[in-house]
Amino acid sequence: MSRQVVRSSKFRHVFGQAVKTDQCYDDIRISQMTWDSNFCSVNPKFVAMIVDASGGGSFIVLPLSKSGRIDMSYPTVCGHTGPVLDIEFCPHNDNIIASGSEDCSVMIWEIPEGGLTAPLTDPVVKLDGHSKRVGILSCLQSKLMTGFKEKMASLF
Repeated sequence: MSRQVVRSSKFRHVFGQAVKTDQCYDDIRISQMTWDSNFCSVNPKFVAMIVDASGGGSFIVLPLSKSGRIDMSYPTVCGHTGPVLDIEFCPHNDNIIASGSEDCSVMIWEIPEGGLTAPLTDPVVKLDGHSKRVGILSCLQSKLMTGFKEKMASLF
């Protein structure tokens, strides 16, 4: 009676290849905040990532066509007074992104068509009314749902 220790697989001879460095994003200081968030959001035009920043929260928005090493002086979206905890692109408009922060506010931003060329500091809309930090954002059809520390959710 023969006993097979390793089961055969049709994928045992498949090997992956590492992506070249010019097809990756490099030198981005991702936020060290401990929050249950993805720290990034992607749509057909842009990729956005929450980055470390002093004096408040910020995130970087890069066109998908830009890859490789990202310069430290690349413009950011910075308008929150506390660290940014979550970001979410609008499913209907690729240039609109929402950000939730520890400063108890949600800000809606409009990214210029070609991407950022200068730091973006003025939001299109600032949604106040949260009493605790806003940690979760989700776009539902034409509405934005926010979840915050006091185990409640708001629908805008």
